[in-house]
Amino acid sequence: MKKIILVRHAKSAWDNPTLSDHDRPLAERGLKDAPKMAKRLKQKGLTIDLMLSSSAVRAMETAKILAKELGYPKEKIKTDGKLYHATPHTLLSAIRSQSDEIKTMLVFGHNPGFNDLIDYLGGEIDNLPTSGQFGFILKSGNWRDLQPENVEVWFVDYPKKNS
Repeated sequence: MKKIILVRHAKSAWDNPTLSDHDRPLAERGLKDAPKMAKRLKQKGLTIDLMLSSSAVRAMETAKILAKELGYPKEKIKTDGKLYHATPHTLLSAIRSQSDEIKTMLVFGHNPGFNDLIDYLGGEIDNLPTSGQFGFILKSGNWRDLQPENVEVWFVDYPKKNS
């Protein structure tokens, strides 16, 4: 069995209109929510084998905050520019191409791609909020088998959820 956790980037700042969408950093709320959510994830006692992130600044900053809390080396975070506002097809392709030696993977990215992927895989959520996490268990030893009939929802968590 493999575990995948989709992590939507934390709340980003909109106060600098000269920045491109890709280059927007985290807002104050994002800087508070990301560590809070990392601590909740840490309580699950996971060993993270891969952190895969969109190249967007807000996604990378979120990944680095979680890496610090979970004891994952920041320099091992794998960045993939194709994950920036990726479609479910692109997300699936990126996940399915990972080594089967990886047991637990965190993917940092964006909506609407995450919402659409969650829906495709059989999860139920209207909107994964910023800093939200949606976990699936893959009932196979091969990432290439990631498809609706081979997964089950593991958990859903987000900052305003009562845990």
